[in-house]
Amino acid sequence: MLDIKFIVENQKEVEEGLAKKGCTINIEDLIKLYKDINKLKTSSQSLSEEKNRLSNSIKSASAEERPEIIAKSKSIGEELKVQQEALAAEQAKFDEIMWRMPNLPSKESPLGPDDSANVVRRKVGTPRTFDFTPRDHVELMELNDWSEMERIAKVCGSRTYAIKNDLARLELAIHMMVLDKLRDNGFTVITVPSISKEKPLYGQGYLPFARDEIYYMPADDIYLSGTAELILNSLRADEILQENELPILYAGFSPCFRREAGAAGKDTRGLTRVHQFMKTEQFVICKNDINESEKWHQKLLAISEEVLQDLELPYQVLEVCTGDMGAPKYRQYDLEAWVPTQNCYRETHSCSNVTDWQARRTNLRYRDNADGRVKFAHTLNNTGIATPRALVPFLENHQNADGSVNIPLKLQPYMGGKTKIGKNI
Repeated sequence: MLDIKFIVENQKEVEEGLAKKGCTINIEDLIKLYKDINKLKTSSQSLSEEKNRLSNSIKSASAEERPEIIAKSKSIGEELKVQQEALAAEQAKFDEIMWRMPNLPSKESPLGPDDSANVVRRKVGTPRTFDFTPRDHVELMELNDWSEMERIAKVCGSRTYAIKNDLARLELAIHMMVLDKLRDNGFTVITVPSISKEKPLYGQGYLPFARDEIYYMPADDIYLSGTAELILNSLRADEILQENELPILYAGFSPCFRREAGAAGKDTRGLTRVHQFMKTEQFVICKNDINESEKWHQKLLAISEEVLQDLELPYQVLEVCTGDMGAPKYRQYDLEAWVPTQNCYRETHSCSNVTDWQARRTNLRYRDNADGRVKFAHTLNNTGIATPRALVPFLENHQNADGSVNIPLKLQPYMGGKTKIGKNI
């Protein structure tokens, strides 16, 4: 959510920012609506004050004066009701537009309408050259008795997964390695629920933009969370923090649920795109200072690059363009790891600076030490690791000709010292 006063005072800048994101909100109409609401508020307040004045004067009025005062008070009351109803209707229109108002993108972000304009900033590591025909991750799981993909689909439906034996241990080991790394970087490790009331979904920015991607349980009026960011973003909602408490760093761990409604027939083989998955999330609350939040943006990105380096995966850093980054984002990077059998890079991490856009929606503030003013905080988020998606490049890059899979050095302590896993080990 943007500040309406900022919108009024910087109309041209806002219109240019919305155009970069492909947003069609009419700012001229929004400002007119805002001014009309203010006029209605002023008029309603005046009528309310006049009605109260008349009501208070009845006791001291003479018997002859009272009927006229009562009649006038009633007339004003009826006019006030009409204005309040009009105000409520106009306010509802205004709120609906403001909930859909995207964040303005950074001037540093690449311009473009969709993912075709995303820019590769760097590549790290060299894709492996195999002296045998590499198996894809599904073949490796079947060969090593690491999954129950067909059986679990009969029980739970499509795009679900059940992995077992050493692969199940590997999934948990990767999360433990990442959580330890985040803890060593000053993050508070926290497990959070995967259910949420509706309000946090507006605060995070899922609603009103992506309702068709969210699982909803109407009997309980509760939603399933697609990321720990959703919960962590509202954990301190409506609070006024002290600047000395910032930054707040959370490493959130939780199951996540996504309908993937727009992904029919796309990247659905095996573990690539499933409805339920495990995710470790990086989430930062910091001061309302763009230099400060951009510093944390680079820090979050660096941590995730370390994760991929520890997993010994070739990857590329993609800077996401204005038209592809989504409503909440000010600036965004994606990390993509190399998948040998697909001969391409696939997303493993998404790292975003959201500035104060989410904090305005959740009313998350802090008191500035220098001037005592209350300000909206900046928030940032980044994947720590998400599985099973990350297992796809992991298995394929580290496979051997016999179907076994090598364990990178940094991960071996979390696997009980094992250097390889597989049926033949």
